[in-house]
Amino acid sequence: MSGGVEWGLHCCVVLGSASDPVPAAKLAEFHDVSPSYLAKQLQLLSRAGLVRAVQGQSGGYLLTRDPADVTVLDVVEAIDGEPGFRCTEVRQRGPLAVPQERCVVPCPIARVMGSADRVWRDSLRAVTIADLTAEVGSTALPGTLDRAREWLRS
Repeated sequence: MSGGVEWGLHCCVVLGSASDPVPAAKLAEFHDVSPSYLAKQLQLLSRAGLVRAVQGQSGGYLLTRDPADVTVLDVVEAIDGEPGFRCTEVRQRGPLAVPQERCVVPCPIARVMGSADRVWRDSLRAVTIADLTAEVGSTALPGTLDRAREWLRS
């Protein structure tokens, strides 16, 4: 998983608790990350329809849906794409290659990796941005989210 997923999730948590559009530069400064790097993650989130850019002097980014309707999996897929494992049929290569017509069931490695991917995705699908925001609110210092919203507005 790329580092962009972490930054994308942090941005979605911040945007999920923001009432006004948040400029990309402000998000980058808030998270102490390169503005160009963060812009790339925001573009991927935008292409996936998770955030939208608002133009103008008071523009920035907003979530397109309620934070309870955006899952961690949505963000992972927006930034890193679909399955992390792709079977390339290694068993059909090399000096002892199995002929294609004999490969009627997925190989054991593909089955295990596919199963693990499904479990992992189900786990990420079960957690929303609202869940993460609530956890940040309960584990951070009291008032952290309020101070963050205020800082982002300044």
